[in-house]
Amino acid sequence: MNKQKKGLFPELRFPEFEKEPNWPCVKLNTVAKRSTSKNKGEKITRVLTNSAVDGVVDQRDYFDKDIAVKGNLESYYIVDKGDYVYNPRISSTAPVGPISKNKVGKGVMSPLYTVFRFNSKINDFFEQFFKSSRWYGYLQTISNSGARHDRMSITSGEFMAMPVPNPSELEQQKIADCLASIDELITLHTRKLDALKDYKKGLMQQFFPAEGETLPKLRFPEFGECGKWERKLISSVAQITTGGKDTQNKIEDGKYPFFVRSQTIERINSYSFDGEAVLTSGDGVGVGKIYHYINGKFDFHQRVYCIYDFSEEVSGKFFYLYFSEHFYRRVMRLSAKNSVDSVRMAMIADMEILLPKKDEQRKIVDAVFSLQEIIDRQEVKVDSLKEHKKGLVQKIFPAMDETI
Repeated sequence: MNKQKKGLFPELRFPEFEKEPNWPCVKLNTVAKRSTSKNKGEKITRVLTNSAVDGVVDQRDYFDKDIAVKGNLESYYIVDKGDYVYNPRISSTAPVGPISKNKVGKGVMSPLYTVFRFNSKINDFFEQFFKSSRWYGYLQTISNSGARHDRMSITSGEFMAMPVPNPSELEQQKIADCLASIDELITLHTRKLDALKDYKKGLMQQFFPAEGETLPKLRFPEFGECGKWERKLISSVAQITTGGKDTQNKIEDGKYPFFVRSQTIERINSYSFDGEAVLTSGDGVGVGKIYHYINGKFDFHQRVYCIYDFSEEVSGKFFYLYFSEHFYRRVMRLSAKNSVDSVRMAMIADMEILLPKKDEQRKIVDAVFSLQEIIDRQEVKVDSLKEHKKGLVQKIFPAMDETI
């Protein structure tokens, strides 16, 4: 009650507003109204959805097909550009469901969603507020505990009674502009990261011969006259084994890397291998997509393949690059398609690889690993910006009362 009387005071505030009154805490229905117009007369066929990661998107673009039946859209809500949409479906990235602003244009939304629009056109502040987690507590408190485990169960009236901060429009705009500028910076650095990844992908495809070929499209000048790459079976240039541990053997702060059937590297206090190796998952959803290179002490899962003891004619790092570029296609051709894909040892042992001379291998490795270092640094930059904004948001937006 004291907080309701005194208002809300953010931990971080722009200097020009520090002496201003505390923020009022109001119900959402005092600053916004539900939009309940049904798609009866307009016959709109553009169906939108609200994704926890991507926000409001065209359903056909998002799912690559129409999920809703076109002839059954009369009960759908009309959503205009600038409207806000609440999707009650929960996920790891949206524990109470996402609220997103529609920036794609006019369309219709499932009646399972709550559509609302703000009374003022200056509402970018609320867009940023709903990107935070400060409003989660209220929905978690009023949601029906007996509801479906994947969906929040609240009435539209309860939703519209959600407490929200309501500072002056001038302060709202200042906050929105600040956070939007960080969003723009994150977007630019993410685009750079995506461009670097695409460049690496294209480079890899040119560095290695295409299927059925023995020469790559792109070759360093000093190796132009070195002739064709030599065909070898993996079994002739390396040894293959599997691990002896289960996932439950992992220890959070373990001393050594522990490779399981995931791109995430766990930790463990034991090691069963010490040396250079390439590892890949033997079954599960990551078959043909998960690869690790290591040179040192580690342990690994019983369904993880370890390729090691490379012959003098092949660099371990070059093998890692070649194998991770080509093995997935082989898995798809040979794997028996049951509920999951699986790898038999022969799939690896009998796989043919193409090898240039060792000097050319090293040159390719240096180029690709140098590029990967740039990608890694860019990923750190993007993650740091996201963490910076997350911390800033926690200080700018006060924690809301569970009820009002």
